[in-house]
Amino acid sequence: MLISFHKPYGIVSQFTPDGSRFGALAAFGFPRDVYPIGRLDAETEGLLLLSDERQLNFALLNPARGHRRVYWAQVERTPSEESLRNLERGVLIQGRTTLPCRAHLLDPKPELPPRNPPIRFRKSVETCWLALELVEGKNRQVRKMTAAIGHPTLRLIRVKIGDFELGNLKTGSWKVLTPAQRKLVFA
Repeated sequence: MLISFHKPYGIVSQFTPDGSRFGALAAFGFPRDVYPIGRLDAETEGLLLLSDERQLNFALLNPARGHRRVYWAQVERTPSEESLRNLERGVLIQGRTTLPCRAHLLDPKPELPPRNPPIRFRKSVETCWLALELVEGKNRQVRKMTAAIGHPTLRLIRVKIGDFELGNLKTGSWKVLTPAQRKLVFA
């Protein structure tokens, strides 16, 4: 069984509370014996897959397999074309250069429900949305990448894994994928 979950802000990608102020997956009524495939940090929203099939971890998470994940990041100010190309070539984070990725401005900006709690708002600092397509997923990588080019991430949402899109699944909701949807995940 493979499940698509729209993880809300403030939830850790594990079933038991971690002692922090954040909630856990146990509150969402998942079937027994499923576990998250990969992680989204508590401050990141969006598509999280869960499964009772342990072999899917390697198939989806090993960077050598080049499995695509797309994130939308709301950042401070608008990055230049040069900054976006730097993201695409890879940026140095903690002594390691990230793998090449795709990055572009989202125009028009995505229409999303407001986050609870809202992002910080500053009248004097504009924001914009970027799409980043990565094949690796290190701890808080997108946030570190945008910070490395001088554009801190304010809100982050994973919207796609393989060719499977989060779509209009409501925040906090989940569904079991059909065979056709499952194929999209591995595309």
